[in-house]
Amino acid sequence: MAAVARSLLFVPGHQPARFDKACQSGADAIVLDLEDAVPIERKAEARAQLAHWLMARGDDGGPIVGVRINAADTPWHAADLALCAQAGVAALMLPKAEDAAVLRAIAEVLPAAALWPLVETARGIDQLGAIAAAPGVQRLVFGSIDFQADLGIEGEGIELLFFRSRIVLASRLAGLQPPVDGVSTAIDDPASVEADARQARRLGFGGKLCIHPKQVDTVNRGFSPTPGQIEWSQRVIAADAASGGAPVAVDGKMVDRPVVLKAQALLAAAARG
Repeated sequence: MAAVARSLLFVPGHQPARFDKACQSGADAIVLDLEDAVPIERKAEARAQLAHWLMARGDDGGPIVGVRINAADTPWHAADLALCAQAGVAALMLPKAEDAAVLRAIAEVLPAAALWPLVETARGIDQLGAIAAAPGVQRLVFGSIDFQADLGIEGEGIELLFFRSRIVLASRLAGLQPPVDGVSTAIDDPASVEADARQARRLGFGGKLCIHPKQVDTVNRGFSPTPGQIEWSQRVIAADAASGGAPVAVDGKMVDRPVVLKAQALLAAAARG
């Protein structure tokens, strides 16, 4: 089974000099952005730049390459979608995802693409079940900053806990990959970014959006087991094997099947790097 992308790095679609650099950043996935990062007057230019690069690139075994297109209610959506179909885009991120019918229409045009709906409005949260169940959807993405603006929420922490948990729950119920958390705006504060990533991981997220290459290694680290977790997992597995599968105590706490499964998952994540 392919590893779940931990870091998804946005790259402005009208800046082609950054495309190859992004692929070398260490990000598990890059998202070539035709939406927010591109000024209106440069939308067509960005689309042309992406088309040229995508068709020339081929499959070099690098990171997953996706495209964030413009929302369905914009004048650029149809042309963006046509580009992705022509270039055989492997993953497509739809902003302002609110309507499963839009995702079904995209899946008809791009049946082989993984769809990453970006949930960033109240209506998107309300329609989570239908969005998660739409054909082609691989994982949900939380657009936390736009979501705060939509609801007038001030705060990134406990203020969004309920909504983050709903996204994790909807993903699990639909059998999707663990969802992707929103961006951290700090660029030169790795401790803050890592804390955000580890908090998202504790809540059940599997990855995080990045807005700058400086964030990539930090996010990857935040979604990877710590040395302490690896050492604990190894001791749990060893104790379980020595007991023949019978309940046993490690660090004064009972180890049963769910604990063993958690330890195995942590070691598998560590092995993936």
